[in-house]
Amino acid sequence: MSSHHYPYHSSELQSAEDENRLPSQNDGNISEKEEYERMERWLDAHPQFCHNYFVRKAQRQTVDEWLFQQSESSWSAGQSENPTGSRSNSGSNTPVRKISTQELDRGSLLNPMVSTVDGTPTFLAPYSNTNQSVCQPQTKLRRRSRSELQALDEKELMYELVKDASEELDVTCLCFKILQNVCILLNADCCSLFLVQYNYAGEKMLVSKLFDVSSSSNYEQCRNSMEEIRIEWGTGIIGYVAKTGERLNIPDAYQDPRFNYEIDQKTGYKTHSILSMPIKDRDGEVIGVAQTVNKFSGKDEPFDVKDEKIFTFYLAFCGIGLKNAQQYEKSLLENRRNQVLLDLARVIFEDQHTVANLIHKIMMHTLALLKCEVCQVMLVQDCSKGIFSDVFELHATDVDKNNQEELSREPRYPINIGITGHVATTGDILNIPNAYADCRFDPSSDEDARFKTRSILCMPIKNATGQIIGVSQLINKSDRTPFNKNDEHFFEAFAIFCGMGIDNTQMYEKAVKAIARQQVSLEVLSYHATASGEEAEKLKSITVPTSSDFNLLDYNFNDFTLDDDNTLQACVRMFLDLGFLQRFQIRNDVLCRWLLSVKKNYRNVTYHNWRHAFNVTQTMFCMIKTGEMGNILTPSEQIALIVATLCHDLDHRGQNNQFQIKAMTPLAQLYSTSTLEHHHFDQCIMILNTKGNDILSNISQDEYRNIVRVLEGSILATDLALYFRNRTRFFNLVNQEESCDWTNEDSRELLQAMMMTACDVSAITKPWEIQQEIAKLVASEFFEQGDIERQQWNITPISMMDRDKQDELPSMQVSFIDAVCLPVYRAISKISPKLKPLQDGCEENRRQWQRLSDERKITKDD
Repeated sequence: MSSHHYPYHSSELQSAEDENRLPSQNDGNISEKEEYERMERWLDAHPQFCHNYFVRKAQRQTVDEWLFQQSESSWSAGQSENPTGSRSNSGSNTPVRKISTQELDRGSLLNPMVSTVDGTPTFLAPYSNTNQSVCQPQTKLRRRSRSELQALDEKELMYELVKDASEELDVTCLCFKILQNVCILLNADCCSLFLVQYNYAGEKMLVSKLFDVSSSSNYEQCRNSMEEIRIEWGTGIIGYVAKTGERLNIPDAYQDPRFNYEIDQKTGYKTHSILSMPIKDRDGEVIGVAQTVNKFSGKDEPFDVKDEKIFTFYLAFCGIGLKNAQQYEKSLLENRRNQVLLDLARVIFEDQHTVANLIHKIMMHTLALLKCEVCQVMLVQDCSKGIFSDVFELHATDVDKNNQEELSREPRYPINIGITGHVATTGDILNIPNAYADCRFDPSSDEDARFKTRSILCMPIKNATGQIIGVSQLINKSDRTPFNKNDEHFFEAFAIFCGMGIDNTQMYEKAVKAIARQQVSLEVLSYHATASGEEAEKLKSITVPTSSDFNLLDYNFNDFTLDDDNTLQACVRMFLDLGFLQRFQIRNDVLCRWLLSVKKNYRNVTYHNWRHAFNVTQTMFCMIKTGEMGNILTPSEQIALIVATLCHDLDHRGQNNQFQIKAMTPLAQLYSTSTLEHHHFDQCIMILNTKGNDILSNISQDEYRNIVRVLEGSILATDLALYFRNRTRFFNLVNQEESCDWTNEDSRELLQAMMMTACDVSAITKPWEIQQEIAKLVASEFFEQGDIERQQWNITPISMMDRDKQDELPSMQVSFIDAVCLPVYRAISKISPKLKPLQDGCEENRRQWQRLSDERKITKDD
């Protein structure tokens, strides 16, 4: 309320006491004029009271009159700032027509979803106590007839049309009302309205909500047949008006170079005159452009100055209403996005048992919400090197698959290391509209003709501390457009939830592994104990026979002639003959105690026991000494291999890896691959680190690390799954015409792995009498596992573990020799001819097993 509403001019200065108390009728000496002045000053000094009173008491008509007056003032100011614009020399451009498919892209660019409240990232806007009314879009537009409106005077007509538009909050419906009202006000043939939106790069463009609407158009038909027309900013008549904020009144459209006459040619419509004006919000920002075509008079008359004035006056109101409708629609979209993210949070946090399950759910939601073809999630192992420890991928066509385990964790589509590596190391967000135009993209990754990378959105995944724990990459939007800013903002918020979920799940997995490790340790400690000092002293005091006495240098060595004490003495002899005690400064008592502890940590199972480990070690010793592999291997590698063979089956339980996984034992929870082999290595390190058993305590840290590295690789190499994976490279290496370069680190690691396999299965090379006895022990242990599987799980074990098929042992032995043994012995024999006896022994035993297999077949046929 201001003083010009009353027939007086305020000039008196009242005291502070008078201004802070309301006027009273008891003040008989105060005139009515003074009373109103005093009341106004009091209201000015108490704006909160005025606001509350207005909210409670004001009528709709009062509000409408205030809006009308404010808009009239804004129109007057706009007239002085924006006189009629001159024509531009820019050329015309054909609008690009396309169907919008992204629900969350409607309206203006949505704000980034990540804000900070009390230092904590949040997606929800700060709480507001304001009560909001929800107005549903009116699909049936009821208004006065055209004849009724024409009967009104100009002021009443304007008021009626403004009131009609002010009641609508649906943007499309409001645009339809505006266009129809403009046709009525200006007696125009048709009108179009373009709203300001943003492309993928955040640049402004113009998009038509409704095109060529007349006063007789039907809203439902216009909405159902609606096609978006997109115009670049500053292009053509519409673009010029939006960019400059000036109106254009063109009496002859074909004389203006900015006019695009191609639409007339396609539709057969003849455009004569055009009146195009910007729609501005209360801050003077252009939010759209309204354009009316052909004055409906039958004389092809252009729009005149009066039309311009009415058009400008009406659009001033429309700008406020349109901005309010856009804000309302934006709040609905924000609310929906928040609901989506909250639903995602529920999905993520309700199941955090495994990272694989969690990431699968994340990728499912990502594909559904962002409408892209491929989603990849890569977990970071080492940010400095861009190494990904795990890679997960989901294609849009895989969403309907029910079995998650069938979805490969190996990427079928390329992981662009240049792009994902950059994001993993820098934490930057990369939105690449054209992959082939980015130097970090490798075009060779699209060699598969069935898939072509167009656009990429790559986002870092961080934990609560801001550390990058992964990278998520989206490839190709389904509608073939680039990823836009809304996609980027939504995906950024999405990634925060995912980062929290993945980090929590990883911590949960670590906790599960820690508990499993504790259970394993307690189980081991309850069963095993290190050897005592007295036992070590007893072994130390014995005079150790020579290698010849034990026959240690012969590939046909037979341990059946030795008792356990003799095997320990033989191990001491191997360490002495290889010079390990002097080279690595190993005390004799420490070596003896370590050997006794290793022996004690083997369980009393049928085959994978101390005797097996001792025989494997003797074969390795023989290969180094008799086979002259010591000429290739360094002393550090030799001791690592001897220790590895002695320890390669520590704490073996008599069942294989598959059994551990099926039984879901603590070992299987602790080690997902090479389960037993990892456990054997950990047991080996535990003994080596035990006081009094630390045979490697007197060497440098660098040499210790190198020995442990070879030791780990060698023990893991006894997993036949790794043998099958690596042997082709080894076979290719030894089959080269030129001599092998054993100075190469990778070649040496392959050689050590193959030597471990050759030693582990060396029982197949022993004389036939020995081989038969050992084969019975192996089969017996396998049958014991099969019996457990049959009894506990009610399943039929595989043939080699099925006691009911023990008569098939000869044929199974032949298959094992052909698949595993002979290939490795033939390969290592090419390295040194003095390893050939291993191949010869294996081939001789194959002939014997084949003979038994043939005899069984003959007996069976008879």
